[in-house]
Amino acid sequence: MVRRSRPALVVVTLAVGAAGGFLLNSFPLSVQAEPRAAAPAPQELTSYRDIVKDVVPAVVSIEARAKARRFRARADGSVELGLGSGLIVDPKGVILTNYHVIDGADFLDVRLADGRTYSTQDMVGDKKTDLAIVRVKPDKPLPFLTLGDSSKMEVGDRVLAVGAPFGLAGSVTHGIVSAKSRNMKMNVYEDFLQTDAAINPGNSGGPLVSLDGKVIGINSAIKTRTGGFQGVGLAISSNLAKAVMTQLLQDGVVHRGYLGVEVHDVDQQVACQLGVKEHSGVLVTRVFPKSPGAKGGLKPGDVVTTIDGKPVREGSELQKVILSLPLGKSVEVVYVRDGESKVANVVVEEQPEDYGFERSRDDEN
Repeated sequence: MVRRSRPALVVVTLAVGAAGGFLLNSFPLSVQAEPRAAAPAPQELTSYRDIVKDVVPAVVSIEARAKARRFRARADGSVELGLGSGLIVDPKGVILTNYHVIDGADFLDVRLADGRTYSTQDMVGDKKTDLAIVRVKPDKPLPFLTLGDSSKMEVGDRVLAVGAPFGLAGSVTHGIVSAKSRNMKMNVYEDFLQTDAAINPGNSGGPLVSLDGKVIGINSAIKTRTGGFQGVGLAISSNLAKAVMTQLLQDGVVHRGYLGVEVHDVDQQVACQLGVKEHSGVLVTRVFPKSPGAKGGLKPGDVVTTIDGKPVREGSELQKVILSLPLGKSVEVVYVRDGESKVANVVVEEQPEDYGFERSRDDEN
């Protein structure tokens, strides 16, 4: 289905709240401790100009087009799907962006900051993480950016967001890392950095950059009540992007193992119902027919505690363990059923292509 032209950005809704308070001492203390010396404040940057000069040339704007079908076409017979951003990660013409920027496109027009434009049909993507790779064929090496280590970023670190909001290429905004490891249940696999750097439609696929010029996130979504930016931007962590990019460049697809089970974290309520300790494992709520879990004998109601010797206390840990295992490997799954500890031998298989998109669960692995 062809969509009407729109700047590319995922938008979801937001609920917020706040609380605060203070305490006033009526009587002074007879003995006062020496005040603790405050850590010296880092020297304030008066400008980000040097960082911006290095980053902006490697950020591109992307126009996605499809062959004319039902809608009114342009002069070349194509229909514009939307506008987004991307970043060059290899001087030979490799560009990293969001899957939703290229989704449904037959052609892409990639425009560099210096005005050069390339048309391409060379694109591969991973819908489950909302990441994609685009290739163009430049006549000389292109400026490029390096993916940094997102795990080293801390809440409060300053960052810059670069892209083409509303088609305004080369736009730069600044803010801080507001939170790490956000899971918004927007994609099958997630690891978001939250930022208050302004992100708007058209920023999708552009970089979130640390002050050393390294890419630590791929701007992807906002949480909003109005459809515009309200201070909560989301960027896919660079570490997740690196892992996906490597497989897309090598194989054109991302290979992942799976058990074929839906699980629920063992929170306080579930622990009371089952008579187990809170965070002692994950509760299996569904086992898909003919899946590795089904073949290994897992059933709804089982509480999985370890896989391949690694403890799993919540769904995200189970997911990470499964994704780290090689396909075809037989692993021991330790679980509790009716109060008894049991062991199942499960062979990790590759996920079906559509696995994970129709979900009514906390986690599916």
